[in-house]
Amino acid sequence: MRFVLHAKIHRATVTEVNLNYIGSITIDEELMEKAGFWPGEKVMVVSNTSGVRLATYVIVGQRGSGIICMNGAAAHLIKQGEEIIIMGFELSDKPLKPKNILVDQNNKFLKYL
Repeated sequence: MRFVLHAKIHRATVTEVNLNYIGSITIDEELMEKAGFWPGEKVMVVSNTSGVRLATYVIVGQRGSGIICMNGAAAHLIKQGEEIIIMGFELSDKPLKPKNILVDQNNKFLKYL
């Protein structure tokens, strides 16, 4: 068994940060569905801007809003305006075909990669 990439949102822009929330990343529900993320799923977030990498979990954001919000302690590491990659992994005994999506500067779906 190996942890294999199953979902990725590529080149998303952090639209908000909320230091007062208890933790997590809020993601537009439409983007979650297109990539295949579940509410509460553990994800790795990588900043293309700063190089920071962190693990957190997903919270559902308003559908169609384009929201990508770093919450709690993660908001100290990844700031509003940074470009990020959000990745989900699955334990599998065989290779998977991940659902990788590309978004524009407003976090609107462009295409599957």
